[in-house]
Amino acid sequence: MKRLYVFLPLLMAGYTGTVLTAQGQTKADVIVVNGKVTTVDGERETQAVAIAGNKVLFTGTDAQVLKLKTKQTKVIDAGGRRVIPGLFDSHLHVIRGGRFYNTELRWDGVSSLKRALEMLKEQAQRTPAGQWVRVVGGWNEYQFDERRLPTLAEINAATGNVPAFILYLYGKAWLNKAGLQQLGIDGNTPNPAGGLIEKDDEGNPTGLLVAEPNAFILYSTLAKLPELTTAEKVNSTLQYMTELNRLGVTAVMDAGGGFQNFPDDYGITDSLNRLGKISVRLPYFLFAQKKGTELDDFRKWTGMVEIDDHGDNGINGVDYYVRGGGENLVMDAADFENFMFPRPELPASLEGNLKAVVQLLVKKRWPFRLHATYNESISRALSVIEAVDKETPLNGLAWLIDHAETVSEENMQRIMALGGGIAVQHRMAYQGESFIHRYGKKAALAAPPVKRMLEIGLPVGLGTDGTRVASYNPWVTLYWITTGKSIGGSQVMAKEHTLDRLTALRLLTAGGYSLIKEKGKGSIRPGNYADLVILNKDYLTIPEGEISSISSVLTMVDGKVVYGDDVFKSLAPAALPVIPSWSPVKYFGGYQYSK
Repeated sequence: MKRLYVFLPLLMAGYTGTVLTAQGQTKADVIVVNGKVTTVDGERETQAVAIAGNKVLFTGTDAQVLKLKTKQTKVIDAGGRRVIPGLFDSHLHVIRGGRFYNTELRWDGVSSLKRALEMLKEQAQRTPAGQWVRVVGGWNEYQFDERRLPTLAEINAATGNVPAFILYLYGKAWLNKAGLQQLGIDGNTPNPAGGLIEKDDEGNPTGLLVAEPNAFILYSTLAKLPELTTAEKVNSTLQYMTELNRLGVTAVMDAGGGFQNFPDDYGITDSLNRLGKISVRLPYFLFAQKKGTELDDFRKWTGMVEIDDHGDNGINGVDYYVRGGGENLVMDAADFENFMFPRPELPASLEGNLKAVVQLLVKKRWPFRLHATYNESISRALSVIEAVDKETPLNGLAWLIDHAETVSEENMQRIMALGGGIAVQHRMAYQGESFIHRYGKKAALAAPPVKRMLEIGLPVGLGTDGTRVASYNPWVTLYWITTGKSIGGSQVMAKEHTLDRLTALRLLTAGGYSLIKEKGKGSIRPGNYADLVILNKDYLTIPEGEISSISSVLTMVDGKVVYGDDVFKSLAPAALPVIPSWSPVKYFGGYQYSK
């Protein structure tokens, strides 16, 4: 009767939604009022949100929600700002990226090459002996006013005797003279398989490394650079998660990555999880590292880890657990999305090696994901999955294809029939011009065909594939998928294939959870976990050119404020000082917003 009395005014006011009353709790710990709340729960928009513990208690008008206020309730005035569910990046490399974030000079968002080179020079001057200047992805020449790449002469002039490594997409990287010397690369150094060390007329290396088309030459070189200390890696990972929170990200599916060995390279995030310091939900996938040992790796890992159903259960507050295998299952299936070179022909051994791994994962009930850019690669992978399904039925097991830029209608239907989904990233915002130069404008108009995926009912999640190629900024994803434009302003996707803003937002919130078949997250709905963001600009109404400049002024994960800016700064944890003292993050931050 007491609970009925509390909610009778709400019902009389016309609210017909569900109210969380777990354990008899009918009062709010936190209330957000005076907002434009996009719930992503159907088409409903509301004004205020009540939170009890780590879950949404109630949504409605300010008057309705304030009835749940007690003397202990913290009331947050959104000031008329847009409130959205926390963003869920369905493909990002946080565990690896966090370990190196504090070492990296980010050119993401820098609007001129002149400024980029100034930053490079300034960072070189403060980088101590024994360390490198490194620019690792998130940019291309089309974002610059000059519309061109830096030259080796410019890089050498900016960096002098400090070794430097600059990564450009999946295609190439530059080492300055000091970097070549540091790594002992000379005229006698052989080219690795699928890679080129460019030589001048005298046979000496110029400093340009080219993926032809295998990016191994780029990533293996990067892996030789010095790492931070353990304390610095901890700080770096915390700084990176705070940067993601600043952009409104509250959850990530970590897709593993090359040179990220399990369990050794997960020690930093493992320790932070035990301390309760992870500020993004972080289900992660295990990535096979070495050709020829993939099946052995997955046998070992499936013996170490039991995959549980995390559909509606938080683990110690914020989720952190092994979710499955991939995005690399076998090296034979890697199709190297380097659009500067033709699509590689995958070996005949693909089917046999991939089937053994997929069959093991299905038998162990491990969800899996598979990197596949080209339709030809997807066709062969689907034939394997179909064969496994006949022998060992998937029976609703979560699985997905990553990337799928050129997937066909037929293959989308095959994925749907097998109960799979597709994780789409904004790589065409960074590689769209390169794609057009190789395959033509017509081929790019629906690459990937996201609108058609949704029309046939495929589960789709959006993400970034940051940090080593595309930027980790999810607002670039929303800009690209709603406008069809690259970061340089080129119309790479046809307008008729773009999405409306609300649909796009749904794919970058609830969509990610649909891929891994988890419930209770991704929308502002009573009973769901309280992950929400107050934005600095109204995503649904601002001009399209401003979408990629959106950030958060308040981010909540699991009912707790993890980031605050402007008038909300005092509600958030104090900013952690950046270490080491020479870190580019200390001086430049992460994603750069043009003035």
